[in-house]
Amino acid sequence: MQNNGLIKLFGFLFGIVSIYQLSFTFIASNQEAKAEAYAVAQIAEDQPDFITLREQVEAQYLDSISTQSLYGFTSYNDAKGKELNKGLDLKGGINVILQISVRDILKGLADYSKNPTFNQALDQADVLQKSSDEPYVESFFEAFDQVKGSISLADPDIFANRNLSDQINFEMSDEQVRPIIRRKIDESIISAFEVLRKRIDKFGVTQPNIQRLGTSGRILVELPGAKDVERVKNLLQSTAQLEFWETYKNELFFSFLSEANNVVKEIESRKANISQTKKEASAIDDLLADVEEQDSISPTSGNPLLDLVRGYGYQGGPVLAQFAKKDMDKVMGYLDLPEVRRLLPANLRYVTFAWGKSTDTSEVVDLFLIKSNRDAMPPLSGGVIVDAVQTYSQLGQPAVSMQMDSKGARVWEGMTGKAFKEDSNIAIVLDNVVYSAPGVNNGAIAGGRSEITGSFTLNEAIDLANVLRAGKLPASAEIIQSEIVGPSLGKEAIQSGIYSFLIALLIVLAWMIFYYGSSGVYADIALALNILLIFGILAGLGAVLTLPGIAGIVLTIGISVDANVLIFERIREELRKGKGALKSVADGFNNALSSILDANITTGLTALILFVFGTGPIKGFATTLLIGIGTSLFTAIFITRLFIDGRVLKGKAISFSTKITDGLFTNLSIQFLQKRKVAYIISTVLLIVSVGSLLTKGLNQGVDFVGGRSYTVRFDQIMNPSEVETSLVDVFGSAEVKTFGEDNQLKITTKYKIDEEGSEIDQELYSKLYSSLQGFLPDGFGYDEFVNGAEDKEVGIMSSIKVGPTIADDIKKNSYLAVIGSLIVVFLYILLRFRKWQFSLGAVVAVFHDVLIVLGIFSLTYTIMPFNMEINQAFIAAILTVIGYSLNDTVVVFDRIREFTNEHSKWKVSETVNSALNSTLSRTLNTSLTTLLVLLSIFIFGGESIRGFMFALIVGVVVGTYSSVFIATPVMFDTQKQKDEEN
Repeated sequence: MQNNGLIKLFGFLFGIVSIYQLSFTFIASNQEAKAEAYAVAQIAEDQPDFITLREQVEAQYLDSISTQSLYGFTSYNDAKGKELNKGLDLKGGINVILQISVRDILKGLADYSKNPTFNQALDQADVLQKSSDEPYVESFFEAFDQVKGSISLADPDIFANRNLSDQINFEMSDEQVRPIIRRKIDESIISAFEVLRKRIDKFGVTQPNIQRLGTSGRILVELPGAKDVERVKNLLQSTAQLEFWETYKNELFFSFLSEANNVVKEIESRKANISQTKKEASAIDDLLADVEEQDSISPTSGNPLLDLVRGYGYQGGPVLAQFAKKDMDKVMGYLDLPEVRRLLPANLRYVTFAWGKSTDTSEVVDLFLIKSNRDAMPPLSGGVIVDAVQTYSQLGQPAVSMQMDSKGARVWEGMTGKAFKEDSNIAIVLDNVVYSAPGVNNGAIAGGRSEITGSFTLNEAIDLANVLRAGKLPASAEIIQSEIVGPSLGKEAIQSGIYSFLIALLIVLAWMIFYYGSSGVYADIALALNILLIFGILAGLGAVLTLPGIAGIVLTIGISVDANVLIFERIREELRKGKGALKSVADGFNNALSSILDANITTGLTALILFVFGTGPIKGFATTLLIGIGTSLFTAIFITRLFIDGRVLKGKAISFSTKITDGLFTNLSIQFLQKRKVAYIISTVLLIVSVGSLLTKGLNQGVDFVGGRSYTVRFDQIMNPSEVETSLVDVFGSAEVKTFGEDNQLKITTKYKIDEEGSEIDQELYSKLYSSLQGFLPDGFGYDEFVNGAEDKEVGIMSSIKVGPTIADDIKKNSYLAVIGSLIVVFLYILLRFRKWQFSLGAVVAVFHDVLIVLGIFSLTYTIMPFNMEINQAFIAAILTVIGYSLNDTVVVFDRIREFTNEHSKWKVSETVNSALNSTLSRTLNTSLTTLLVLLSIFIFGGESIRGFMFALIVGVVVGTYSSVFIATPVMFDTQKQKDEEN
């Protein structure tokens, strides 16, 4: 091989650069280990809340050394920024996809118009979105066209309003208005993205990731290492809609509660009478049960509203009354009744009843009296805030101090002056919750300085200051997909990933030496360099390493081995022809090159499609696979040859087999084509069984595809899934509980309120789940311990996933597109390379065959297998990998058929095909066996979360090896126009 010096230089430089890139990971990890040891030494376990205290001490230690020079070329901050990023499944943390409400943006652009046509179009757009892949704004335009009549988008009551007057006038057509609205929506989403980025930057996690997904208004946020679930969700979903309102004095409403109670009592009494009439008309055998039910639910036995009162505010203050947290929805439902609102006199008719901020230490909540107006527009809003910092109140409690701009300062001075004269209060309202309602004791407040006090924790005050400083979101943001992985589960995933990786590596290294002798040693050295390059490139690119990514690296080991096997098998063939060592090595590498390139390109194409359509860990799998393909080609073609050429050129002996493997699979003359009819029958039976099971039994679709919430919960005892499922069904209506991994760990899936969004819904599910499982948890095990993560967490929610129905449909659609797209791309590539559609057809038929059988096995066995076999995004990644592997095998065989056809043009077609299959059988079995050993090591040692994923790959490798010999090649042969008559 020419340019040996250049190859040595590149190999050396690549290796050095990779070591340099990985050094930052080791440096950062070393400093963090020192910080952890320091925190453990400082904070004893017997201290209250010692875990949180240790985390604070650890953070302070790292902050103190953050800029100190380390090893003369870096610092902790620098190393941390350049270390190999670990995904959520390895580090723990939170991954969410937020949907910015385009409906809210449109309402804002229309200045919250009450135009019935506009609002009808919005409602119709909501309906259209359920069955449409178009962005929401396009559904709105379609709906508006259906209901607009003579009204246009440029109507002064819609978009030609004062806010958009400089861009839209009433003479413009709908076609002229639409691009402006699209642009304004895009600007709003960009604004939301920037607001979220600013909030996240101040949150305190390392290596956060935020990116916009397409044009649909979706934003992906990844926060590795985040542990406080509720804090993160509140930070992301809070619109930061800050408002300052005047308040009414409660003395104006002295008789209102009593009058409202009487009205509600009368309404409930009428409902009860109607219900009683219906019951009397029911069947006699239901009578006793009806009477019992009536006795238990009758609302006429007391005062429906007054009985819920738990206290009253001080006289002249802004609090009407106090109620229990659990009664908040019921109370607000009563007060919003039209009959109750009609009790208010004209001067009080615009009053808004608003709840105060609830706390964990109190079970009651204040109900405030807000002085609203016809348009429900506050005198002063958060848009005037230019700065906000966390401070402490005069009582030493956490608070938030704010500074307003000049315009806001003037309005604030007027509001505080009026409140001082009237001895009234000003309510500070954030996202419709009253945080505080201070009075003004010393006259008007000039300068625009104000303070929010309340029952804050320190973190709440810090987050509120960050949120106000970053600005408000232009529209509400709902979490439509989330994945939460506890840090302790991440540590376990790292451990299992390392074990599986090392075991797989040792198996492959040993196998190569066992089968190929001294040449196998050089292949192992090239493989070691390959792995170093993969990790170095991942670190250099700032890519994220996930557990499926580790699986991708291990699979890359198989790909790298396959390239070396192809080369060594071709060298062995040349040696058997009587050629010298130097000539055999040169011809072996040259002859194997075409097969290696074709096989890796087909695998690379499927990995590329997976990268485009995948998200999160699946994209990590595709990333490592793509990088691995490139490094495998470099190390196998150049580095391995560098060592072998160096040995041969010096006249030293080198072996390509051992005593056991010498002559293995040589001089074979198996008549594969004559056996194809038997193979067709076997495959037909397998396909009929698979399709039959898919049509009757179906697949165990995960929440990725059907929507829902899934929780992995660990207990301190062996659990009975049926017993737990029974207790959960009573609460959620429907729930599925399965053992997940060890017998003390369960996977709980439910669709309870999956169509409803909001952090309060998530909070409700956590609360219901905790109360339902409390009997199975250790005594005294608290709610916070159950929900939130900790480094040493052994019991509670270890991870959770939420997928809304809309994004579940999108995931399913993208999965179909990925599979179909990969088949089309591969068909075209093979057609381009082999110039015959018969080759493409044979390959695609074999792939369809493999995919259907894998699906069929999953359908047949998911109820009996002791591990998770859900159909989710990871499974689709496995299917695409199976496609790539099957094509890899098939392309190698096809490449040999093409070679034999060119060399032996007088041979019969059947002779050419059989000879090609026999000559590649050693490579086929060798590669398949090596890959299977690698996959089995990950399957056994890689952890429960990827066991189903690996099982799909194992089945795919077995079926793919079979189909490349007995399906792809025979189909190609049977579709040839010229065949041997005897066949």
